[in-house]
Amino acid sequence: MGAPRNELAAVDATRRLNHWLETLVTRGGSDLLLVPGTPACILFEGRIQKIEEGLLEAAEIEAAVVPALTPHALRVYKEQQIADSSYRQEGLGRFRINVHQERGHTAAAIRALPSVVPALSDLHLPPSVQALAHLPRGLVLIGGPAGSGKSTTLAALVNEINRNEARHVVMVEDPMEYEHKHLKSIVEQVEIGTDAPDFPTALRAALRQAPDVIVVGEMRDAETMRIAVAAAETGHLVLSTLHTTDVATTVSRISDSFPLEKQNTIRQELAMSLAAVLTQILLPSKRGGRFPAAELLMVGYGARQHIRRNALQHLHQEIAITKKRGSFSLEDSLVQLIYGGHIEREDALLCAIHPDDLEILLKDSRK
Repeated sequence: MGAPRNELAAVDATRRLNHWLETLVTRGGSDLLLVPGTPACILFEGRIQKIEEGLLEAAEIEAAVVPALTPHALRVYKEQQIADSSYRQEGLGRFRINVHQERGHTAAAIRALPSVVPALSDLHLPPSVQALAHLPRGLVLIGGPAGSGKSTTLAALVNEINRNEARHVVMVEDPMEYEHKHLKSIVEQVEIGTDAPDFPTALRAALRQAPDVIVVGEMRDAETMRIAVAAAETGHLVLSTLHTTDVATTVSRISDSFPLEKQNTIRQELAMSLAAVLTQILLPSKRGGRFPAAELLMVGYGARQHIRRNALQHLHQEIAITKKRGSFSLEDSLVQLIYGGHIEREDALLCAIHPDDLEILLKDSRK
């Protein structure tokens, strides 16, 4: 007796998803994009490539992607019409699925997750970023737009700790992106939906596990932020990411996530606990691929005062003041990339937060 028709349909749908993913992996793309009314596409070095000619329908996307969701992600998707999930396929590797609604129809973005945890030295970030992995305590925030490599930098910092220090690291992610081996450190990886129901529950549990380092894959809600800030205040090193564009917006995103009457309190706590803010973007390289441009503020007395007073517009000045401690501006990073032959001057000027500063630095470097 054969398998029921609905089971066969699910197998066929998964087979189609795996075919798309095989193409993604074979071509070395980063993401598979499934959007109704367009062909199946991949992102390769930040550019879109069609992998089929036929236009996708929402029902096709839903049939192919929804059966691949974890039970937790499936429940979330049914309730909220948006969900993240991990997916593993033998021979292809691991993937992060984001299924969502687009103009009222199902769409999906699926990212290929590297099998090897990157070394920090391979990311082409300025050398002072390495110091973040060796901070004894405090909150370290990594900001940047979607697809800017925040999760990769986070994983590389954990890898730096794991290879060099005997520390207890607890990571909370949704979903888990990189798989870390136990090297000098013990690295526990808690996946939301599989090991814990949500970030706040997982973080409260983590605090009872005697961690030295707590990694929060992404700051998504005020309660997660509150627990992370409190953990950093009580002597833990806490690493996390936010979808932001520069140092000031990364800091403000934390306080702005709370009700107005609580924002002053969280700013006082953040001023005490924040150790560093790193933001990054990816730019097209002259030799193919992409290079990160970054900005780093090592938080000192002046920055803490500005955070307390909500005078975040002055944090850019603090970068210049604390350069001896490892801080650098986005414009500093862009100059190094230009003169290193990695990026075009025009691309740098387009993404500079302070283009006048960049022009001055470029002129000064010619002298």
